[in-house]
Amino acid sequence: MPETDPGTSEPQQAAARPGRRALGEPVSAPAVPDGGAQPDDRADQAAAAEGREEPFTVSPIEPATSTEPATSTGPATRGGNGAPAVEDGAAPLHGKRPRADARLAGGDRKKQAPARNPYMVWLKEIATVVIIAVVLSFLIKTFLFRAFYIPSESMVSTLDVNDRIFVNLLVPEPFALERGDVVVFKDTKGWLPPTPQKVDGPFTFVEDGLTFVGLLPDNSEQHLVKRVIGLPGDHVVCCDADGKVTVNGAPLDEKYVNPAEVPMVRNFDVVVPEGKAWVMGDNRNHSADSRAHTDSNGGFVDIADIEGRAAVIAWPLSRWSGLDNYPDVFKNVPPAG
Repeated sequence: MPETDPGTSEPQQAAARPGRRALGEPVSAPAVPDGGAQPDDRADQAAAAEGREEPFTVSPIEPATSTEPATSTGPATRGGNGAPAVEDGAAPLHGKRPRADARLAGGDRKKQAPARNPYMVWLKEIATVVIIAVVLSFLIKTFLFRAFYIPSESMVSTLDVNDRIFVNLLVPEPFALERGDVVVFKDTKGWLPPTPQKVDGPFTFVEDGLTFVGLLPDNSEQHLVKRVIGLPGDHVVCCDADGKVTVNGAPLDEKYVNPAEVPMVRNFDVVVPEGKAWVMGDNRNHSADSRAHTDSNGGFVDIADIEGRAAVIAWPLSRWSGLDNYPDVFKNVPPAG
């Protein structure tokens, strides 16, 4: 049995032997450079629990391969495998640190959307709005409403000179024409004097195009606007003992006639043929209507020539209003015999 120095305690002897430590002696981790491995404490803990000494070894230190110094924003914590964990944002202890510019230098940079010119975006939006407006205007003008310009005083005070009106194209088809309707019709019977040939200006084609799509009112002066007094089969007479127009024997209290003047009496007695209408202006003393053209087609207007019923005064804004057909004036008129 080997001799021991009585003056030296067993813990001291264990401490004197290299590679061993005394039981209960705290273990201090050897200082290792960044990137090295930490000692494995599990064997030490087991030896301490059994009350015996246990040799321990230090793992060889691997040289760091990083080309950049490791940085840390706070104290490191030990990971589950015994190695110090790296906090978020800190450089890794092993391997090279990826660079943000390296990631952008590849395909990611090519995927970035090119900068858009704000002026081009604005122009595209304006062009889209204009195209939509033109298409809608053309469809409305073709199937629903159309604008017309009033050049004469034949309908004062219902319509003034230079008024712009919207005409409902759904009358007389599919909606039926009614007595009292203010209608716009094409001059196919020569009621209007021939218009002089207009000289085309530099922007005539623009005006014609806007008129065609419905953005400008029709000012060709080849249309007339009057009020329907008699429908097919009606017997229209002027005048009775009180100076009133009668339809099928019923006198009319014509509230729409211009009150500024007393209408002059023009005698007539007609029966409206099928497919025709008898029309008169509200400004009776200044209207060349059916009464003035009895020598041409009997003064009747072909219903097929009627563009539509005037529904709204659109311009000027101070006169914006709907146009009435005064059903009360004709409510006592009996059906055509």
